[in-house]
Amino acid sequence: MSGLQTETLDLPGWTHFYSGKVRDLYVPAGSSFAETDRVLVVASDRISAFDYVLTSEIPDKGKVLTQLSLWWFDQLAEIPNHVISTDVPEAVAGRAMVCKKLDMFPIECIARGYLTGSGLAEYEVSQTVCALPLQPGMVDGSKLEPAIFTPSAKAEVGEHDENITFEETAARIGGQQAADLRDATLALYTRAEEIARTRGIILADTKVEFGIDPANGQITLGDEVLTPDSSRFWDAETYAPGQAQPSFDKQYVRDWLTSAESGWDKNSGEEPPALPAEVVERTRERYIEAYERLTGLTFSA
Repeated sequence: MSGLQTETLDLPGWTHFYSGKVRDLYVPAGSSFAETDRVLVVASDRISAFDYVLTSEIPDKGKVLTQLSLWWFDQLAEIPNHVISTDVPEAVAGRAMVCKKLDMFPIECIARGYLTGSGLAEYEVSQTVCALPLQPGMVDGSKLEPAIFTPSAKAEVGEHDENITFEETAARIGGQQAADLRDATLALYTRAEEIARTRGIILADTKVEFGIDPANGQITLGDEVLTPDSSRFWDAETYAPGQAQPSFDKQYVRDWLTSAESGWDKNSGEEPPALPAEVVERTRERYIEAYERLTGLTFSA
């Protein structure tokens, strides 16, 4: 088995196949991954930051991410997605989905609607983001009009994803498929940003993944979608360009890890320390608040 060595569950009708940073995949009992056309995707409470999986977990995180993804899949019903069913074993109820097995593209599809994070760091040096030139005078939180597509190449677990240009993407997967992924990513972002804004939330950027459905050859949305793990959400009421924006995502964890209090250097090559109980609880609260504000529903563990 490749991926992380994690505790696996004994799930009736399913056999553990693979563990990623925060998700575990199971295949139908008695079949191999090569044979099956479906997988059980289980979201754990693990959390990653700076390409490390932390020793601390965030209670209910798997359920929040799964329920929010399912809500977004419904909102974006015009975009084909991989969900088949939520009829899953009781032990993983609320945090698992039965999904089509897709032939995934080796590309992380990222849409940025606002300048911040690693994009801002690059812009301050070269006035570009992933080699795309931007206008002068932009600051942290500046709106990008239109939003931009900044893909990255997927890395193995524990390695860093690599930002690549559109041209490099086309060289890897073909020009037409690269254009299709770009158009699908930006269409998804535009629609999701409109929905989030009606709920007082700004969707600053998001990362999605697509694959080919072997049954029909269609480009299909996979993995998770528009969660606090894969997206940057800001409160529209407090949004103010020119400064770092408070966010409903794991930025709270990143901020603590890079603070003097943690004593950890992200460039040291050492594993990050465990999170204090207060950081764990505040992170859980931010995830749940994002879910409830976006969906209008009350989260129930």
